[in-house]
Amino acid sequence: MQASRCGGEDSGVRRIFVGDIQGCRAQLDALLRAVPLRPGDRLYCVGDLVNRGPDSLGVLRRLRELGALAVLGNHDLHLLRLAAGTVRARVGRRLRAILEAPDRQDVLDWLSAQPVMRVEDDLIVVHAGLHPAWTDAAALCGPLNDAVRAHVRGRPDARVTFVTEVRYCDAAGRRPPRDDPPPDLPYVPWDHFYRGARTVVFGHWARRGVVMQPRLRGLDSGCVYGHALTAWVAEEDRVVQVPGWRAT
Repeated sequence: MQASRCGGEDSGVRRIFVGDIQGCRAQLDALLRAVPLRPGDRLYCVGDLVNRGPDSLGVLRRLRELGALAVLGNHDLHLLRLAAGTVRARVGRRLRAILEAPDRQDVLDWLSAQPVMRVEDDLIVVHAGLHPAWTDAAALCGPLNDAVRAHVRGRPDARVTFVTEVRYCDAAGRRPPRDDPPPDLPYVPWDHFYRGARTVVFGHWARRGVVMQPRLRGLDSGCVYGHALTAWVAEEDRVVQVPGWRAT
C-alpha cells in the first residue's frame, strides 16, 4: 500500500474504511477477516486508533504492518503529545504500554506520519468533521496537515482541534460548551452545513452510530463500548460489522 496525504488513488483498487478502533486489536483482526482483505486492497482508518480498548499497542503494530492509511483522531493526538512531553496527564496502562514498548519509536513514527485529513477525487477522510467555512478541502489539506506537527509540539491549532473533535457547531463553526446532552439551536451536527461534492468519511460519534447518507459515511459504531466495529467498502458501498469488545 502506498501512503498518500492528499490526492487521488489508482483505479481498480478496493478501499476499505474502518471506524474508531480504540485499541480493540482482536476486533480489528475479526473485521479484516470478515471483509475480507484481498491483494491490492487499501485499508483506511478514520482515527482514534488507540486508548480505551485492551491492546492499543497491538493495533498500531498491526496497522503499521499492513501499511494502513489513517487520519489522526483526538485520542491519537493525545498519545503523540504525551510522547512529545507537551501535555502533562496521568498515563493509563494501555497508553503506557506503547510508550514503554521496545518498538515505541517505530509505532510512534508511523502514527505521527499520518495526517488529520485525506482528500481524494471522490472522498474526504477526517476523524470528526469539517468546518462550515471550508469550501475547498483540497486546498486546505496541505496547510492543515502541516499544522499537526506544531500542534503536537505544544502550539495548538484551532483547525486541527476542530477536525478531530467537532460534533455540533453553528453556521460560523462555533462549538457548544458540551455535546452531551445534545445542545439546543443554533448548534446542529456539523454536516448540516456541508455542501461539498465529495463524500466525507468520518468517525468520532459513537452515540450517533453508523451514518449512511448522501455524501456522508459515519463509521464510529462504538466498538469499545460493546456495540460493533464497522468497515465500509467504498467501491461496493457495503458495510461490514463484527461484535465490539465488551460484547465478546
